[in-house]
Amino acid sequence: MEERKVVLRELVRENPADIAEILSDLSNDQAADVIHHLFLQHAAADPLGEMDPDESAELVVKLDPKEASVILSRMDPDDAVDLLLELPEEIQQQLLSRLSRFDARILSNLLAYPPDSAGGLMSPEVVPLSLDMTVEQAIGHLRARVEEAETVYYAYAVDEFHRLLGVLSLRDMALALPEQSLRDLVVRDAITVPVDADAEDVARIFDRYDYFALPVVDAEHKLLGVITVDDVIDVIREEATEDIYGLASVPSEEGVDTTWFESLKLRLPWLYVRLSTAIAAAIVVGFYEGTIARVAALAVLMGVIAGQGGSAGMQTVTIITRGIALGELEPKQGLPLLVKEAFLGAINGALIGLTIGLITYLWKGEILMGVAACLAMLLNMIVAGACGVLIPLAVRALGKDPALASGIFLTTVTDVLGFGLLFAIAHWLLPGI
Repeated sequence: MEERKVVLRELVRENPADIAEILSDLSNDQAADVIHHLFLQHAAADPLGEMDPDESAELVVKLDPKEASVILSRMDPDDAVDLLLELPEEIQQQLLSRLSRFDARILSNLLAYPPDSAGGLMSPEVVPLSLDMTVEQAIGHLRARVEEAETVYYAYAVDEFHRLLGVLSLRDMALALPEQSLRDLVVRDAITVPVDADAEDVARIFDRYDYFALPVVDAEHKLLGVITVDDVIDVIREEATEDIYGLASVPSEEGVDTTWFESLKLRLPWLYVRLSTAIAAAIVVGFYEGTIARVAALAVLMGVIAGQGGSAGMQTVTIITRGIALGELEPKQGLPLLVKEAFLGAINGALIGLTIGLITYLWKGEILMGVAACLAMLLNMIVAGACGVLIPLAVRALGKDPALASGIFLTTVTDVLGFGLLFAIAHWLLPGI
């Protein structure tokens, strides 16, 4: 028992992120017991804020509701909201009802914003300053209210209506004379984030300007909160995960800890979609069953041609999907990219087509069969390049994630065309098949 108390005392001294990792490795009952002891030492809020919200929510439901509500009140509001969103609505309301009116109002306001918006990412813990203050007064004001501030990177100046007037660097304030006015230091043309901005757009703004924090404003330019770079890193990680999963048609909800039954429900629908596309390609092959029976070499070549088209198309899809995800692809760039990728496909197709055509000729001694393989490869690579642009753009136009569906549709096109072109050209060029 004494040894356990020593371990818990030592655990409190660890970094909250390290504690969060330790909690993730424990069973829910063990982790909830540790959280209870951390709570008694006023050290439970930060580790829970460092955990993935779905994991921290599983622990909170195992705690006494009174204890859980106190921990929520000690968490950063943006982290507390992320946790609450993972809980059933009745538990949300139960915990909110136990908070002070002030804390409950803050969290309820944040819950009203979509989770994937600037409002869903921001923390309302901002200490505004008046430009009528001197540097000495402003620093004293910040010191007095340090517990209310989400970030100490910048300070924000507002007018009497709480409209943002500009941003103040704490470095500039620290180096300025005490009696100097904040009006001499404020940056008025500061970058701001609209409260309804999409989370991906927020991440792009941070990436472009390299800020540690950005103020969030409403349509009237009133200061609502602040988004810090650690919140944006979470967004970038989640988006990157979604893109990686999407290219393999794996739902982003699945992880290494997902049960086999949940994984089955998430994956099986996409496998059926892929099955239907494979059947479409098989139907094309079925039309030329007699041709394959007479010229068995075509059965070998069709996989090579379809596979090369799929690989080339996926290169294009990856580039286009990345451009869409990073906001680098403007609508006006669609046609030039289509021309570029089709041209690139023609060059690659010609070079690879000549190679496979030569190999086919040396293998079978049939020059027309080599020509058929060369032409099928050329045309399939051109179409693959064009579809690598068109499919992601079309999927985005439908409001879907290009990374999730583009690969399946592209594979269907390159398989069907790869098989069909080879058989059709061979049937045309080679007499008697």
